[in-house]
Amino acid sequence: MSITAEDLLSDSLLSTFRERAVVHDRENTFPSDDLADLRELGYLRLLVPTELGGLGASLLEASRIQRRLAQAAPATALSMNMHLVVTGAALHAHRLGVDAVRTILEDAAAEQLFAFGISEPGNDAMLFDSSTRAEQQEDGGYRLTGTKIFTSLAPVWDRLVVHGRVAECSEADPRLVFGVIERTDEVETLDDWDTHGMRPSQSRTTRLHGAEIRCDQVLTHTPVGPNPDPFVVGVFGAFELLIASVYTGIAERAVALGADIAATRRNATKDIVHADDPDIRWRLADAAIGIDGTVLQIEKVMADLDALGTGEGGAGIVDHGPRWFLHFSGVKSRATEAAIAAVDQVLRASGGSQYSRRSELERLSRDVRAGMYHPSDEESVHASYAKSLLGEIGAARPPLGR
Repeated sequence: MSITAEDLLSDSLLSTFRERAVVHDRENTFPSDDLADLRELGYLRLLVPTELGGLGASLLEASRIQRRLAQAAPATALSMNMHLVVTGAALHAHRLGVDAVRTILEDAAAEQLFAFGISEPGNDAMLFDSSTRAEQQEDGGYRLTGTKIFTSLAPVWDRLVVHGRVAECSEADPRLVFGVIERTDEVETLDDWDTHGMRPSQSRTTRLHGAEIRCDQVLTHTPVGPNPDPFVVGVFGAFELLIASVYTGIAERAVALGADIAATRRNATKDIVHADDPDIRWRLADAAIGIDGTVLQIEKVMADLDALGTGEGGAGIVDHGPRWFLHFSGVKSRATEAAIAAVDQVLRASGGSQYSRRSELERLSRDVRAGMYHPSDEESVHASYAKSLLGEIGAARPPLGR
């Protein structure tokens, strides 16, 4: 049975979330009431298969739901993204027969909240390398020491998915371990989140001081560098496409607000409402055109990722093979840049009153800019596409013509 965004998230609940978002943005606090409401709706079980006690949503359905949530409370949506990235990656790997991820899905079905501890200072490789040291224990578990940044849900998570570089491996064959840790004295959460936008996400720094991944919480081992491990592919795909969904939702809300403002705001010089002003109409149309294109891209690649996991085929379904990572990062890049551009167009069309902190558009304009900092950033996306087109820098080339 399909799960629709409108059925799961009612208009009245979104209005409540929107009112709370103003307060949490101003006070720089985590939206605990939003989390409680989402728990009651089964949000933590959204991507858990029904046979394991979940709601059985697809990744595509989760994307649509996150777009709708972001239209009311962007930081709440961004925070919940991290739980959905973990459970979405586990769903993808579970569909492909990976047994180790079943515990994630079972814990999520039991209302355990997952966060995502992958980002590290200066680590542009993200999933594909780590500056965190992972020391293997005699029982097969690991102790991790390092610093993770941008840990959304920092004040409230129950389980944290992390990775580290295995200390015992040789430099000729470096390896990574991915696993789950729990809150212990070896996990330090800093109170250092005071940002321009996305303030209620409370994406604080996390320091690991020998934090334990028990042997039964090890998810996978991978080589350093891009690889086709099912859990890693699931993380990369779910992260990039759900991030794209959140920022697209922000832009959709901005366009709707812009249309409402244009219908009621008057140009005294021309003696017309702004909805009849050709310049205003062009700006709002330009914003809507960009976001429509983004929605189509997200939905297409999400549907393909769902099909990759389930083995389904059919008209229009594509296995992108070696280009999966390019498409994931490309959609994220185009979506976040289009969202920023769309919100800016709406601001330009809506007048100086939207510069006030009382304006929802003002808050959306700050929240949407966080999209440029999420991986994959513009530099890494362009570097990946250039490599696919031109090969490595310094690679052998055909002789130059004379």
